[in-house]
Amino acid sequence: MTVARDGVPTRTSLPLEAVHAEHGAVFIDFAGWRMPVRYGSELAEHRAVREAAGIFDLSHMGEIEVSGPEAARMLDFALVGRLSAVPVGRARYTMLCHDNGGVLDDLVVYRLAEQRFLVVANAANAEIVYILLRDRAHGFAAEVANRSTDYALIAVQGPRSAAIVGAVTDVDPSPLKYYAGMPARIAGVDVLLARTGYTGEDGFEVYCAPERAADIWRALSVAGAAHGLLPAGLACRDTLRLEAGMPLYGNELHVGVTPFDVGLGRVVKFDKPGTFVGRTALAAREQVGGGRTLVGLIGSGRRAGRHGYGIYADDRAVGVVTSGALSPTLGVPIAMAMVDSDHAAPGTALTIDVRGRREPVETTALPFYSRS
Repeated sequence: MTVARDGVPTRTSLPLEAVHAEHGAVFIDFAGWRMPVRYGSELAEHRAVREAAGIFDLSHMGEIEVSGPEAARMLDFALVGRLSAVPVGRARYTMLCHDNGGVLDDLVVYRLAEQRFLVVANAANAEIVYILLRDRAHGFAAEVANRSTDYALIAVQGPRSAAIVGAVTDVDPSPLKYYAGMPARIAGVDVLLARTGYTGEDGFEVYCAPERAADIWRALSVAGAAHGLLPAGLACRDTLRLEAGMPLYGNELHVGVTPFDVGLGRVVKFDKPGTFVGRTALAAREQVGGGRTLVGLIGSGRRAGRHGYGIYADDRAVGVVTSGALSPTLGVPIAMAMVDSDHAAPGTALTIDVRGRREPVETTALPFYSRS
């Protein structure tokens, strides 16, 4: 079903909802979408991605197309990255920031052609990203169009992902570089095949027409059966990205932090031509530094800190957990947290207040897990 809000076309249900129901998915509401949180065991799904492969439905993400003679220059102005330097066929992780430097969303931008880009936004922010890009395009020879209802998005993640995707595509995906995309065909369907993901593993994302998504899902599932492929939901996606130290909008990222506060200052490109939204505030933040910074925390027991739990040095509050869980891969509690800079050095002993009980943790560099 499709509705329109503020002139923005928006789906209210996933095109693959019936497929998920066939697999016995448990659904939850996520950013206004009915999403599969798990199909069976979230631990089994997590391990499948780490050891073999998992298949995810990401059709809730937003896709905004920016095109025209000045599309690249407009994106340089609207975003903190230098999108004009991205070659055709490649992608760039970047951010949309407020005038004050606060993060409004983190994005992946694909350069599909010299004058055509696809901006992929988080589901909860897709509408505001579209509106702001449209507003920031004023004065540029560039058009901004919301294409979210034109795409379904399926991801295959894990060490066996290249073998699975390669079995059903008309091209060999192995040479495709990380953060790159190319046209391909799967199950007779034209798709955009990208090598990227949000799990810390090798993986691919497939952008396709919503009405053909079920055909592609089933083709990938059949090809993946011999490789241990499992359908995977939001729960394991969250523990996978946490182990990989990848930020989540609404947890680590929000308008109250800048890219520099969360260790992602590298995405801000001050050397690009012209100015960009948030430049003055971000330049000041780079020079002055901030009161808190993003760190990893690792514990030794079984009780994990969760989003919003307080962090202490002796009896003094020094931070807050942004994301936390018992790591399925490491077998210990892990968390990402915003901590006072003078308590952020790796190896610093702290405690988390877990429902009234102080649990000892130690700061550590991110990520917690990196694939070999």
